[in-house]
Amino acid sequence: MARRPLPDAATPSPADADALLTPAQVAALFGVDGKTVARWAKRGRLPAAVCTAGGHRRYRWADVHDLLSRVTPAEPA
Repeated sequence: MARRPLPDAATPSPADADALLTPAQVAALFGVDGKTVARWAKRGRLPAAVCTAGGHRRYRWADVHDLLSRVTPAEPA
């Protein structure tokens, strides 16, 4: 599955290593469903999410970027 492109404003730059991403933003970066992101976090593939005061999960850009750099896109069939 090819990764879906994100608008530049939705993708933090490496200088924003402390930036927090929503599960939807993380899912869009990987081209997966938001539930997959939650499953990755539960299984330890992504470090634990930061919970906001309202109980929403956010993932650190540096953690997401680290995982993204280790993932190789699948070869087309």
